[in-house]
This record gives sequence, C-alpha cells and structure tokens, in this order.
Amino acid sequence: MTIQQVVYILITGAFFMGLVAYVSYRMTKGKVESADDYFLAGRGLTGIFIAGSLLLTNLSAEQLIGLNGQSFAGNMSAMAWEVTAGIAAIIMALFLLPRFLGIGISTIPEFLSQRYDEDVRRLTVLLFLFGYMCVTIPSMLYSGGLAVLQLFDVPSLLGISFEQSLWLVIWFIGIVGAIYAIFGGLRAVAVSDTLNGIGLIIIGFLVPALGFLALGDGNLVDGMKTIATENPEKLNAIGSENDSVPFLSIFTGMIFANLFYWALNQYVIQRALGARDLAEGQKGVLLTGYLKLLVPIFMLIPGIIAFHLYGTNVDKADLAYPSLIADLLPMWLMGFFLAVLLGAVFSSFNSLLNSIATLFVLDIYKPKFRPDASDKDLIRVSKWFGTFVALVSFFVAPNLMYAPDGLWDLIRRFTGFFNIPILVIVLSGCS
Repeated sequence: MTIQQVVYILITGAFFMGLVAYVSYRMTKGKVESADDYFLAGRGLTGIFIAGSLLLTNLSAEQLIGLNGQSFAGNMSAMAWEVTAGIAAIIMALFLLPRFLGIGISTIPEFLSQRYDEDVRRLTVLLFLFGYMCVTIPSMLYSGGLAVLQLFDVPSLLGISFEQSLWLVIWFIGIVGAIYAIFGGLRAVAVSDTLNGIGLIIIGFLVPALGFLALGDGNLVDGMKTIATENPEKLNAIGSENDSVPFLSIFTGMIFANLFYWALNQYVIQRALGARDLAEGQKGVLLTGYLKLLVPIFMLIPGIIAFHLYGTNVDKADLAYPSLIADLLPMWLMGFFLAVLLGAVFSSFNSLLNSIATLFVLDIYKPKFRPDASDKDLIRVSKWFGTFVALVSFFVAPNLMYAPDGLWDLIRRFTGFFNIPILVIVLSGCS
C-alpha cells in the first residue's frame, strides 16, 4: 500500500467519522444536564436507537475478528452464540425488563441491593469492574488494533515491529474513543451507534458477496458452490466435543451465558434501562434479537471464504478477516470500512467506559462515600474513573496477542467465571 493510498483512506475515513460525530452532536446538543441524562440518556431512548446501540455494541471488531477466526480455524459451530441470542432477548423483553423498569433501577447491582443487601451489591460491582477492565475492554481494543494493522500494514509503513505497531494503534484508538465516551454520555453513544450500525450492515453483507465473487472467478453462484462442495465440513454447525461450541452445550451453558449477556450485562442493558417507556424498551430488545439471526452471514461466512482463498497461508486465525478485507475491498471503499470498523470499536469501548463509570459512581461512590453528591459531582467522578479504566486497558490490550487459542475462546473462558454466578443471584432475586 502506497503513501498516497494510505492518505486517501485516512481522509475518507475521517470524513465519514466526522459526519457521524457531527450528526450525533447536533442530535444530543444541550441534552446532558443531569446525571440521569449522562448515565441513562434521560430515560428517553426510543426502540430504534436502543436496537441500533445494542447491535453495534455487540457487533464490535472483537466479533468480526474473533468469530471469523473461529470459522477459519474450525467450522460454523460458533454461530450458536448468535442464533441463541434471540431466546435471551425474548426472556429479557417479556419477563425481566418490565420488572427492572417498574422498579426504576439504573444498574443491576442496584436491583441486588434492594433484593439482598449492600454487600452483595458491592461484590457484584467488583466482579463487573474486574471483568470489564481486564478482559472485555482490552479485547475490543486489541481486535480493532489488529484489523487496522492488517489494513494499513503499519509495521512496514512505519518501519517498526508488529508488537510496537500494535501498542501504537491500540493507544491511538483508545484515546480517541475515550474522549468521546467520557465527555459524551449515553445519549451521544446511542445515536452514534445507530448511525455506525447502518454502515456496519452495509460492509457486513458486502464482504461475503465480494468473497464469493473471488472464489467463483467473478460468478457469485459459483463461489457459493465452492464452499458447499470443497471442504464441506467447514459449514458444519453441529460442534463436536473438540470444537469451540459442542452441540449439547447449546442447551445447557450457552443459554445461560447468553441470558447473562443480553439481560444482565450492564453495558448492554443500560440502553434498555434508558428507554422512554416499557414498550420502546421491548421493541428495541426484540428487534435486536431478530437482527442477531442475520449475524452469521457476515461474522462467520467470511472466515470460511478466507479458508478457501488462503488455506494455511494465514499464520493466525484472528488475521483471516483483516486479510480478506485488505485483498478484496476496493480502494475507494477502504476509508468507509475504516470508519465503520473504528465506529464499531468506539461503540463497544464507549459503551463499556460509560457503563463501568455508571457502576462505580452509582453503586460504590454515591452509596458508600457521598450519599448527598450532586449530579455535577457524580459526572465529574465518572469522568475521572473512566479515564483511569481506559489507561489500564491500554496496557492490558496489547498483551492479548499471546492468547494461545484465539481471542474469542479467551473472552468466553474468562467471562464464564463471573457471568453465571451473577445470573443465578439475580434470577433468585426475581423469584
């Protein structure tokens, strides 16, 4: 990639990101006047913005890189994470959300304090904070940095090592995203998420189409036939005991893991808790569950296409999707893809920083240290704490390159330590 091409991509990418930022600013200008505005968008989000924010928060670069890496190295069994999300969304919308909105809570630990006591509340907050800060946020920065590295070939461009390039890109992405999250609040995040989500869907369906054209030498149908007839075992969605998702685990642990993510994960459900009313919250959650059924098309199929195009020429599974983008996407679309990719990274990163600050301020700082704290004080403390968390994640993220079994497996194994215990505690409290 020449310097001229890099400059073109950066300029066009900056244009699209600037456009999203401008529209988001115009739609949210002057609407962050209280802690409720900052943390829950003034409880005024409609179903469309809830669904757009939920979807893009979930469909981050971590998903694009990790799931396509799973299908490249294995098969389609990882699609179970996506298609079973609809079940969790239905349970959330019809059974849990009415209860949460009826109580008027701002966080899940707040519900636990009402049902149990403050000790349970604080312990749950610590589990959330540790998991978000040490794995979830770093994994999103790492996957986004990896994609940018592959797209621009930063090591060759700057004449530095892969490790140095990864540190540089992660810090750049993290600093820009942190500024947006810390000063924008939830409403700005939700609006920008929805706009970036439109771009992600466009790119998401375009990449497999281009991949099929490449496999079929210009014929889309021939490309589809190739993945159906050559190495058809790659399309197997029924995982064996050696796959990342054994089939029987769909009906046991996976249902509970997805239920935690879509119903109790603070950075996900905070959008639903900020709904204008119950009907809008339910519309947003159910629409998200429906759209998740389409996700395997652009989260797993490209990994299969990459396997047929590259075979064993890709050293790491997590590099499969970035390699596909670099080879297949036209140059005039690279800037748009960069904007969409960074938008997805910023979305998840912003959402996590906003939620982790919400948890700390509303569940630890205010009830434990400053019960009479003003809204201005709460927002100020949340910004400082968000800055601290961002800095910690900047140091952790580059070290995920040493994960032996890929990014996706690392995340699922770690989160399994705390998501099921929290799920059991909350469901017991609902009884």
